[in-house]
Amino acid sequence: MEPLCPNMDLKPASFPPISVRFVKPISLSLHSHRFSCSDRRVAKKWRVSVVHANSEAKFSSQELVRTIGKGLLSFAAAVAANYAVVCCNYPAMAESLTVAFPASRTTEVNSVQTTLVETWGLIRETFVDPTFNHQDWDQKLQQTMTEMFPLRSADAAYMKISGMLSTLGDPFTRIISPKEYQSFRIGSNGNLQGVGLFINTEPRTGHLVVLSCVEGGPAARAGIHQGDELVEINGEKVDGIDTEVAVQKLRGRVGTTVTVKVHRGNDIGGDSGIKEVKLPREYIKLSPISTATIPHKTPDGRLTKTGYVKLSAFSQTAAADMETAINEMLRQGVHSYILDLRNNPGGLVKAGLDVAQIWLDGDETLVNTIDREGNLLPINMVNGHAITHDPLVVLVNEGSASASEILAGALHDNCRATLVGHRTFGKGKIQSVTELHDGSALFVTVAKYLSPALHDIDLVGIAPDVQCTTEMLNSPNSVSSSLEADSCVLVAEHELDIQESKGTAS
Repeated sequence: MEPLCPNMDLKPASFPPISVRFVKPISLSLHSHRFSCSDRRVAKKWRVSVVHANSEAKFSSQELVRTIGKGLLSFAAAVAANYAVVCCNYPAMAESLTVAFPASRTTEVNSVQTTLVETWGLIRETFVDPTFNHQDWDQKLQQTMTEMFPLRSADAAYMKISGMLSTLGDPFTRIISPKEYQSFRIGSNGNLQGVGLFINTEPRTGHLVVLSCVEGGPAARAGIHQGDELVEINGEKVDGIDTEVAVQKLRGRVGTTVTVKVHRGNDIGGDSGIKEVKLPREYIKLSPISTATIPHKTPDGRLTKTGYVKLSAFSQTAAADMETAINEMLRQGVHSYILDLRNNPGGLVKAGLDVAQIWLDGDETLVNTIDREGNLLPINMVNGHAITHDPLVVLVNEGSASASEILAGALHDNCRATLVGHRTFGKGKIQSVTELHDGSALFVTVAKYLSPALHDIDLVGIAPDVQCTTEMLNSPNSVSSSLEADSCVLVAEHELDIQESKGTAS
């Protein structure tokens, strides 16, 4: 996806004036030798260089001038005669945009003003809703810049950006600080120090809910469960705060502790209400794959082996780790598989697409995206070759979200797997992540997605083919004895027998 304003000049009329040029960002293409996605590109990072300039901004101290194409709009602002000017060019649209605004005399706020313009521009160019939640997005920039001008701290200025983004009505479009972005990258790489909680914002309520706990981690040992609502972190209420902000508060140096309050989302054992626990921070190993081999007796009396694969998150290593696991199981004589996506909150979309290709052949559609113009853009494999064609069942539940739903939909709609469990979370939106000039990052919802069979997922989820009983919502261990007591696994094994009796993979 091409970014807004590949070349952007920022020229404050301070002394000396400064010119900031935003160079075309490095882009990460989702096109690979294994799948294609209609040449969609995701902006990865803005590169910024700062040089001194001698020109002065020629604008009245009583107005800000914005030029869009041939149109001219000016609006009054009672500010000092210290302006910044941003010029954007849109070659594909033959459109130009010039924005003049009062430059703050507070250095750190002035830097955030630059971040504000970057944020506004990327939203203007890429946000999935072209009406911006039925508001004038250019007017919103004017309003936010006016509110930011008198501030004296960067934190207060960033709050104004967050406030502007909140008006879009999309909890997944947000800005995070440089420190929070580093934590996000660490989590995607699979290494962190924290308490082993996966949380997300429930879009209907705005509350932070627990999607899953890392098995054996501090949160799991303390009895926190999927579905619990996070109420406080170290005495600070978290209602309404951004997910990444909460994650940053939970993470920290190994050996320290964090106190959390949770509201039991499910009446587990009659223990509903508020629970407060002190959690030690530890090294959390986020190896996304755990496996087991389950002895299985078929209806005709044959002894076979079923491979069980638990995928806990879609990190950068997820596909490679799964490929290694499946190849090892093939060497052990496994002839059917259970892929467990229960309580998997998602992660990198590309990782989900890569995992799907381990199980699929040909030029199958993996997912369909819908851009802001309403165009349907399928993402297809290119000459795919599955590692195995043996029968496959996928386990899902309410904690299966985002990339988990993309993977489950791809395998189900392409008739490769039977889904067993409960209806999934229902997050049918895709975000791009762009690193801004100051090291912060902007998450923007750039597309909606539908399953290969064009089923809407957002706020709806994916219904399984076969349901399990409610007591099977807890994630099983990777030990065979525990799996044998998991009713959902038993149902999955029955479905595998049905597939084998039909002589087909699904």
